[in-house]
Amino acid sequence: MKKFQTVFLVVILALCFTYIFFHQGTLPYNRTDKSTKIFVIAPNQSLQKIADNLLKDDLIRSKLVFFIVVKQLGIDKKIQAGDFRLSPSMNSYQIAKNLTHGTLDVWVTLIEGTRKEEMAQIIGKELDIPEVELIKLADEGYLYPDTYLLPKEASAGTVLSILKKNYKQKFTHELISKAKKNNLTEEQVLILASIVEKEAKHKEDKGQVASILLKRLKNDWPLQVDATIQYALGYQTDGKTWWKKVLSYDDLKIDSPYNTYKNKGLPPTPISNPGLESIKAVVNADPSTPYWFYLSDKNGNMHYSVTAEEHENYIEKYLR
Repeated sequence: MKKFQTVFLVVILALCFTYIFFHQGTLPYNRTDKSTKIFVIAPNQSLQKIADNLLKDDLIRSKLVFFIVVKQLGIDKKIQAGDFRLSPSMNSYQIAKNLTHGTLDVWVTLIEGTRKEEMAQIIGKELDIPEVELIKLADEGYLYPDTYLLPKEASAGTVLSILKKNYKQKFTHELISKAKKNNLTEEQVLILASIVEKEAKHKEDKGQVASILLKRLKNDWPLQVDATIQYALGYQTDGKTWWKKVLSYDDLKIDSPYNTYKNKGLPPTPISNPGLESIKAVVNADPSTPYWFYLSDKNGNMHYSVTAEEHENYIEKYLR
């Protein structure tokens, strides 16, 4: 009998301790502190990481209790990525529920090599900004591809200024000075980088493609780049894409300043928005490369040639 009483007492004490622990863990971190702070949740961030950050920011008392609260409410799949205005005076239930709605900003990811119309589609969808307004104000090439936390109520001008500011931070004075040693202006680097971004899929190929393009440019050769033709052709209704996949011989004859088969020199503007790797590839390009030609096969692998005959052999082998 005494053994049963002892076990019963231990169970009661354990339950009381658990209740007290859980109750204390749900209380506000500081009931009297009515100040607010911005708490940011990155895309695809785990619940454990969110709880770690809440504890580090003095917004909850216990990671374990917060985890239990979220599971109890059944909202672990409803927590949003974004930024939230939270207060230490809020209890764990209030904080958990706040993270499922009312984000102040929206995460938007913009990919390297997209043109301004494609970026406008993504931004317009997430922020409810008319695409035509974004396209009208955007400068091709200067919209740095990255993941951004953008204000929900931002105007087209505000969003584009954020992207351009990021570009200016990435394209440093050091890179601009280095480009000048190759007799390239900032705009010329961007135009070449925008081409490299579309022509070279892999990081290890970007430098070689940039070097070949710069060599052609310095030797007064036409660049002969398919991506500039794709840019000139614009939106393809059949494929629902801004980049035509297979070019015809007639496409190569298009009357456009972006036709680098007919016109020597650079196209008038960038043809996409390049990332830092492509920009650096151009800045560090070596026009003394022995190669004059490159070809990307159906798997995206590059093949480089010194002579036109060698290049034609690669075309026959990999593309026909």
